[in-house]
Amino acid sequence: MRILLVMGTSSGGMGRHVQGLVKGLVARGHDAMVACPKEADDLFGYADTGARVVHVPISDRPNPAVDMRNHATLRGLIEGSDVVHAHGLRAGAVCALARTGLSNPLVVTLHNATPDGSWLAGVYNALDRLVASKADMVLCVSSDLENRQRELGAKHVASAVIPAPPFEVSARDRSEVRAELGIDDDTKLAVVIARLSTQKGLPVLLNAANLLRDKGIQFVIAGDGPLRDELQDDIDNRSLPVRLLGDRRDVPDLLQAADVVVSSANWEGQPLALQEALAAGCPIVTTDAGGTAAVVGSAGVLVPVGDVQALAAAVDRVLSDPEERADLSRRAKARADALPTIETAVDAALQQYENAIAFKA
Repeated sequence: MRILLVMGTSSGGMGRHVQGLVKGLVARGHDAMVACPKEADDLFGYADTGARVVHVPISDRPNPAVDMRNHATLRGLIEGSDVVHAHGLRAGAVCALARTGLSNPLVVTLHNATPDGSWLAGVYNALDRLVASKADMVLCVSSDLENRQRELGAKHVASAVIPAPPFEVSARDRSEVRAELGIDDDTKLAVVIARLSTQKGLPVLLNAANLLRDKGIQFVIAGDGPLRDELQDDIDNRSLPVRLLGDRRDVPDLLQAADVVVSSANWEGQPLALQEALAAGCPIVTTDAGGTAAVVGSAGVLVPVGDVQALAAAVDRVLSDPEERADLSRRAKARADALPTIETAVDAALQQYENAIAFKA
């Protein structure tokens, strides 16, 4: 089967998911091609998978001049494909327009919710409607995205199967990592793995840390992003027990050292950081955001999105109860064993390609 995978800008989960799919498709003998920005190819190494790669500068924001050039490039690639699989709303919309007048089936995977409260919201809502009306199959990483596509009239909607990231064993022991972080034996360590962006709800986390400042808990946040200066100013002004660690390449070590892993996200699809925490057997406290509950199941404590009091209370309870932490750790490891693998994801994608081809017949 000739499969064209199309994606725009990505520095995280979407790019890794496409990389895994491409590897799996090539390994099974399919003719896979990836159309993506050069930066994504450099980061995820699509050219190293055995697939053909065409650099197409699809950005996260509309650019009429660039989009017109992309339209012409993608149309030629679509014509030579048996099925097109676009990842992300922008890529899906660009492919939908480039495919006009062609019969090649289009599958679109939506990895994120549309932005809310910004001037881009109206643009992305229009793209949402375009994908719903033009795609033969829409795959979504969370049930709220599925419901949205059905409300917009999408013909066929299903859950996207996103594999858990490979589990990496910690290279250092717990005491060594805690010593590096300056965490003594009497201090509880709460680890947050998150991009410093609005989606991650980090002001809620800082407010929860403020409520817990006398509980002997140190929060550390691994990740970087546009809110770093704003968050650091708040931490400094209130002397919060929170440290911004920046980008880290030793996440397994941090998870090994954690007493609890916390997420305050406003929205998530199938959060990879929490999947890593499950595999590491970490107790988890997280907001019930997007597809989080479907990933964590009963292996974590879920609280309402944006509820500072509930988040603080749950963290405090888990850290105060060794038996609950031990139970959550056992549940996490069992849940990790049940998460999808890359083989499962490739199987699911191929089945959806066959479905999309059948819908066009």
